[in-house]
Amino acid sequence: MSRKPETGRDSRGRIRDYVHETLKKNMIRLKLEPGRLISEKEVAGMLQVSRTPIREAFVKLSREELIETVPQKGSFVSLIDLDHVEESRFVRETLESALVRQACTVLTAEQVLQLQNLVSLQELCVGEKNNERLFELDEEFHRTIIVGCGKKQTWGMIQQLSTHYSRLRFLRVAVTDDWQTIISEHQGIVRAIRENDPDRAEQLMREHLGRVNFEKHELKAKYPLYFK
Repeated sequence: MSRKPETGRDSRGRIRDYVHETLKKNMIRLKLEPGRLISEKEVAGMLQVSRTPIREAFVKLSREELIETVPQKGSFVSLIDLDHVEESRFVRETLESALVRQACTVLTAEQVLQLQNLVSLQELCVGEKNNERLFELDEEFHRTIIVGCGKKQTWGMIQQLSTHYSRLRFLRVAVTDDWQTIISEHQGIVRAIRENDPDRAEQLMREHLGRVNFEKHELKAKYPLYFK
């Protein structure tokens, strides 16, 4: 986990946000793995900040269901809940399938090129075996479509709902070598948008986001300690 840079002019709110975003990022990417005990003292040592912003960040992470506090035992990174995963998947599939239809007529040529560039960068990740960067680019791909359709707040809502889903997706990317499937699906979506084919774009998006249904139980069987 990275250490907090010299930011003497940061306000209390900025430090709290820094702590929250740093912890959340490390939980999503499983560097703080599900089921792990996490304490304010430990985080204070890692990030070199006082206990107050850590306590506030813990409260926010609890609301996002990334931290669970057990009386007399302490705070733990929450286990991945497949019921939450399925609900998030349902929300994302419903919203993104509708939005990708809009994208076929709303996105500019420059925005479609941006999507293609993101796919090209994902291809580079395969050669470099950089799973973290691939995950970031996957997120940016979906964000570009949603925000490009003028739905920035929708993207924010999806992020709030997707903490368990995102951890499962990262686990999938981290433990599989079949990254080409993700890239091929993204290529198909970009092609459908470029060709103004909303039916095809929706079908591909549903298949892309529905893939987790076929993989979640396999991942739970391989990593049972990560799951509720």
